[in-house]
Amino acid sequence: MGRRILNDALRSIVNAEKRGKAKVELKPISNVISSFLKIMKDRGYIKDYQVYDPHRVGRITVELQGRVKDCKALTYRQDIKARDIENYRLRMLPTHQWGYVVITTPDGVLDHEEAIKKNVGGQ
Repeated sequence: MGRRILNDALRSIVNAEKRGKAKVELKPISNVISSFLKIMKDRGYIKDYQVYDPHRVGRITVELQGRVKDCKALTYRQDIKARDIENYRLRMLPTHQWGYVVITTPDGVLDHEEAIKKNVGGQ
């Protein structure tokens, strides 16, 4: 269920970017979505996001900046060991120059570079 919510949120962001919108509203939300958006903000793919009423159904308003071309969540669960993250990245990303693989780990939601630095695997 959680991956479906994340995938729907990411599809909404990509569709809004393609239409040239400045903001998009995401609902329903989860903690994984807000952690994922924090990584996107840190990497410069979105300007900012606001979380409204996180304890109920809630919503998130995301300010876009036109840098997201494609973003997907894999809906099947796959465990990745710390030593296999680089091979997984090479298989999943379309090019070697850009893009990030985001992994849920025991240390929280991390991109592939942080996971390699911390030597931690996840899903």
